[in-house]
Amino acid sequence: MARLTITLPKPRHTALKEAAARRGKTIGQIIEESLDFYGITPSDDAWSLVEKARARSGLSETEAMDLAVVETRRARQTTSKARRHK
Repeated sequence: MARLTITLPKPRHTALKEAAARRGKTIGQIIEESLDFYGITPSDDAWSLVEKARARSGLSETEAMDLAVVETRRARQTTSKARRHK
């Protein structure tokens, strides 16, 4: 397993240690759970999830791509409008 060194403000580090202790876990386990929660996974795992989603959707690859393009454009338009109204 790879090692990682990060710099945190003292209060954040203390809060992380306390959260780990309350849950009976290591700081590493808390970080792993957080990464999983935010969908930060190795690319092999991500591709596996995409394949599972495609299989469950019943859409062809072309249909899935068309839907992705429509939804991406919609999300970008929403974000763009929100920025203009700030």
